[in-house]
Amino acid sequence: MAASRIPQPSGRATPIETDYRIGQHNLAVKLGPFGLDIHNPVFVVSGLTVIVFVFLALALQEQAEAFFVWLRGSLTSGFDWFFLLSANIFVLVGLGLIVSPLGRVRIGGTEAEPDYSYLSWFAMLFAAGMGIGLMFFGVAEPISHYSSAIADNAGTPASWAPLAGAPGDPEAARRLAMAATIFHWALHPWAIYVLVALALALFAYNKGLPLTMRSIFYPIFGERTWGWPGHVIDTLAVFATLFGLATSLGIGAQQANAGLEFLFGVPVSDLSKVILVVGITAIAVVSVVLGLDAGVKRLSEINMLLAALLLLFVVLFGPTLALISGFFANLAAYAQYLPALSNPFGRSDANFSQGWTAFYWAWWISWSPFVGMFIARVSRGRTVREFIIAVLLVPSLVSVVWMTVFGDTAISLVTGGAQAIADAALELKLFVTLEQLPLAGLTSFVGILLVIVFFTTSSDSGSLVIDTITAGGKVDAPLAQRVFWAIFEGLVAIALLLGGGLVALQAASVSTGLPFTVVLLLGCYTLIRGLMSEPR
Repeated sequence: MAASRIPQPSGRATPIETDYRIGQHNLAVKLGPFGLDIHNPVFVVSGLTVIVFVFLALALQEQAEAFFVWLRGSLTSGFDWFFLLSANIFVLVGLGLIVSPLGRVRIGGTEAEPDYSYLSWFAMLFAAGMGIGLMFFGVAEPISHYSSAIADNAGTPASWAPLAGAPGDPEAARRLAMAATIFHWALHPWAIYVLVALALALFAYNKGLPLTMRSIFYPIFGERTWGWPGHVIDTLAVFATLFGLATSLGIGAQQANAGLEFLFGVPVSDLSKVILVVGITAIAVVSVVLGLDAGVKRLSEINMLLAALLLLFVVLFGPTLALISGFFANLAAYAQYLPALSNPFGRSDANFSQGWTAFYWAWWISWSPFVGMFIARVSRGRTVREFIIAVLLVPSLVSVVWMTVFGDTAISLVTGGAQAIADAALELKLFVTLEQLPLAGLTSFVGILLVIVFFTTSSDSGSLVIDTITAGGKVDAPLAQRVFWAIFEGLVAIALLLGGGLVALQAASVSTGLPFTVVLLLGCYTLIRGLMSEPR
C-alpha cells in the first residue's frame, strides 16, 4: 500500500508507514485583514531582502554594475570545477534511477492517476524549463563557439574555444561547436530539474509532507525540518528562484527589444527594456489570476505550437538535407566530446568552461526550485521511470533538434557568406539569421512573440512556485500573494538590467546557484533514501 498522506503538518507527531513524521508545526501563518497565508520567517526575510536589493541596485547603479562584474568573474573562476562535478553527479543519479528497480515507484502512490495528458504535460515541462534560453541562444551559442573554434589560435586564445577549438577545419569546428552547445542544453540541465522535481513530488505526494524544498530534507533533519534548517533551505530556494527567473526575464527583454528594433525601429534602450518588462509582467499577472490550468497550461500549449511552426519553417526553407544528417552527426559529436566537455579538472579552455559552462550550470541550478516544483505539481500519477524518461531524455532530444535546426542553419549561412550573423550582437543573431530566409518579417515577429510568451509562462509559473514556498507548501495560497511575487520578479529584472545588464543578470544566477548546489547534492541522498522506502 502507498504511504498515507497528510495534507499539512499539524497536531502531535503522527507516524506514517514509511517512518516520516510531521510534527506540531504549522508552516503557514495568517496575517491581518488581507487574509495573507504565509510562512512567516521565509516570507518576511526573503520579501524584505528583495525590496532592499531592488532599492540599492536602482539607487547605486554604477557601484552595482562594478560589483556584479567582480562577483560573476570571481565565482565562475573559483568554483567552475564544483559546478561541473556536481552536474555530472546529477546526470549519473538520474540515469541510474531509470534502470534501477526504484524506477517502478509511482508518484502519488500505487493507485495514482496522471492529472494531465502527455501533450499538455510535455508542453508545460518544456515551456517552464528552457523557453527563453532556447530562443536567445539557439543561434547565438553555436555561432559563438564556431567562430572561436575555427579561428587561428594566434588571433583567438584557445581558452575561449571549447576544447581549444579546431582552427582552420570548418567541419570539425562545426561539430565541436554543436557538441558544446548541446552539452549545455541536453542531459546536464535536465538532470538538475529531474532530481529536484522528483524529490519534491515524492515527499509531497507519497510521504504527505508540504510541497516545499525543506520537505526533501526530512530524512536528514527530522523534526528540525520545521525549524531554522528548513527556514534557511526555503529562503535559499526563494532567492535562487527569484534571481534565476530575473536572469531569464532580463535576457528575454533584451532579445525582444532587439527584435522590435530590427523590425520596427523601436530604439534599444534601458527605457524600452523596462517598458517591455512592465508590460509582460502585467500579462503574467493576468495569467496568475487565471490559475494554473487556464493560464500556464494554455499559454504553454500556444508556445509549443508557435515554436513547432517556427522550427518547421526553418527546416523547410533552410538546408533541409544537411539538417537531417546534421542531427545524427551532432548526436555523435556530443557523445564523442561529452567526456572532455564534462571534465571538471585540468581544462585547457578555462574561459569557455568558466564563462559558458559554469554560468550555465549555476543558472540551471538557480532555476531548479522553480522548474522542479512546477514539474512536481503537474506530474502526479507517473512512475519514476516514466517521469525521468519524460523529463530527462525527451526534452534533451528536443533541445538537440532545436539547436541543430537553428545552429546548423546559421553556421551554413555564415560559411556561405552571411557574415552579418557572426558579427551581430548575441540578442540579434536569431533575427539576422531569419532575415536570410523567406518571410523574414513574419518569422521575426513570431520569434518576438515566442520570447514574450515564454517570458510570461516563466514569470507566471515562477510566482506560483515562490508563493508555494513562502506559504509553507500550500498550493492554494491567496491570490494577492502570487500577484505580489509576479510583480517583484519584474522589479528584480529591471533592477538587474539597469544595474549592470547581462553581466548583472548572470552574476545573480551564479551567486544564488552556488549555495543551492550544496542543497541539491544533499537532496540526491534523501531522494534515494525516500524511494527505497516506497512500494514498487
